Amino acid sequence: MIGIDTNLLIRFFTNDDIEQARYAKKLIGNNEIFICKSVLLETEWVLRYTYEFETEVIHNAFESLLGLPNLTVEDPGCIIKAMQWYAQGFDFADAMHLATSKQLGNNFASLDKAFLRKATKMGMNLLTFMK
Repeated sequence: MIGIDTNLLIRFFTNDDIEQARYAKKLIGNNEIFICKSVLLETEWVLRYTYEFETEVIHNAFESLLGLPNLTVEDPGCIIKAMQWYAQGFDFADAMHLATSKQLGNNFASLDKAFLRKATKMGMNLLTFMK
C-alpha cells in the first residue's frame, strides 16, 4: 500500500502539470492507495483557495476518488460523515473536525458563529462562548 501526499491529489484533480498528472493517475490507478485525513483536508483547501474550485466540484471529485476500489482512507466513518456535512454546506475542515470529535463521543466547541448556526439547524448541540 502506498500513502500519497496532497501534491499527487492536486495533480490528479487539476492536470495542471501534464507529466505529474500522468504519474499521479498511473500511481493511483495501479496501486493500493492510502489517504490520511490531513491530506484530504489540505487537498480541499488547495482546490478551493488556490484553484478556486466550487464546493460541489470538490465534493464530486472526492466522491469519485473515494469510490475507487483500490483506495483506503484513514477513519472511513469520519470521512463519510464529513462528506455528508460538507455536501450540506459545512466547511470541509469544520465537518472533519466535528465528525472526528463526535465519533469519539466528545462534545465540540467553536467560536465560529456561521458554523454554530449551521450545526444548530441540523440539530447538533455544540458548546460555544456566549457574551
